Amino acid sequence: MKIDSGTTAWMLAATALVLLMTPGLAFFYGGMTRAKSVLNMMMMSFVSIITVTIAWVIYGHSLAFGANGNDFLNKFVGGLGDLGLQSLVDTATKEDGTGMPSLVFSAFQLTFAIITVALISGAIADRAKFGAWVVFSVVWATIVYFPVAHWVWGGGWLTQLGIEDFAGGTVVHVNAGAAGLALAVVLGKRSGWRKDPMRPHNLTLVLLGVGLLWFGWFGFNAGSELAVDGTAGLAFMNTQVATAVAAGAWILVEKLRDGHSTTLGVASGAVAGLVAITPACGFVDPWAAMVIGAIAGAVCAYAVGLKYKLGYDDSLDVVGVHLVGGALGAISLGFFAAYPFLEPQAKGLFYGGGVTQLGRQILGPVVVGLYSFVLAWIIGKIIDKTMGFRVTEEDEVTGIDITTHAETGYDLGSVHASGVAASVNGPVPSVAKKVDA
Repeated sequence: MKIDSGTTAWMLAATALVLLMTPGLAFFYGGMTRAKSVLNMMMMSFVSIITVTIAWVIYGHSLAFGANGNDFLNKFVGGLGDLGLQSLVDTATKEDGTGMPSLVFSAFQLTFAIITVALISGAIADRAKFGAWVVFSVVWATIVYFPVAHWVWGGGWLTQLGIEDFAGGTVVHVNAGAAGLALAVVLGKRSGWRKDPMRPHNLTLVLLGVGLLWFGWFGFNAGSELAVDGTAGLAFMNTQVATAVAAGAWILVEKLRDGHSTTLGVASGAVAGLVAITPACGFVDPWAAMVIGAIAGAVCAYAVGLKYKLGYDDSLDVVGVHLVGGALGAISLGFFAAYPFLEPQAKGLFYGGGVTQLGRQILGPVVVGLYSFVLAWIIGKIIDKTMGFRVTEEDEVTGIDITTHAETGYDLGSVHASGVAASVNGPVPSVAKKVDA
């Protein structure tokens, strides 16, 4: 087995960066929920690491990237030759010594599958049964994510059609956003939706989470080049540029629309920029990344309000940010695609390409979005009719942390200030003496 040590070292680091994004997402989502369900929200992300990892090792990699001897079937799903990953041991992605160990490539792709599943959970915060979510995560990854990854990245029919998706705008974000919309419809609205404010309970957690996401996303995007070269550098820079501009565009919209800019807005804008640049980061100039970021930040700032107009309760704006942002990024390639190795007919309109590639870039999100929505709705309905997908109204009002996990995110039994303990029901005797004194 011949490997390139530089490529391998970078891809090991990139894999760790992408895995870190899922705990980052847990903080981001956890801070956006109400205090009584913060642990449940975070657990939905962490348990996705468990379920998807197991499924990936047993059969997921094989379905997504394995070879299929039947040319027709290979358009839709990989083969079964890599079950258990035993066939990848002591093999490399390239025989000429310019690649990495096949297991490193598999681990990198695994982290994408994990966070895609975890992203869906934000749409159903505060009201989903934990056990039902565990079942959904396995089934959806099996019949939706693994085949879609094969379609776009594994040599499937969308690859053959010529659709470009550098790091997952369609495979990850449109896929997850459409599934989140389907589950929001299946589970229905939270108790008190549109009546109670349901504001984020801890914006410091939100900012911590988006910081980890932003940091990890450099591995997500630049790592998707699978090499240490100029394209990886381009993807790295474009990730930074689009994210910063999108965060600025979002808070500018807030200022003009609402009269103030918010920390939730800057965090949401950053995520919108990260999402939108993901499919395009290795294919566009930095100036185009700025345009993509500006459009994504502004459009997604308005798109998150669609749930109130259309009547679906997407708890943490998975649809408005990931579905809309991912589609915007994928379609943007039809206009801005330029670098580094695209064929002339695959370049965007602004670089001499025709409308054919634009049509392909529109088709990808539409097909993947519809497939994911329909399958997620069917899976959700079956789970709901069998084991039940939604907690009882009493449990929802009480808080899922207590009723499901027998824990709370915060110990409110005592408050510590300046080294002095005080009961929530009033000062304890020692405090009373010090106060009297």
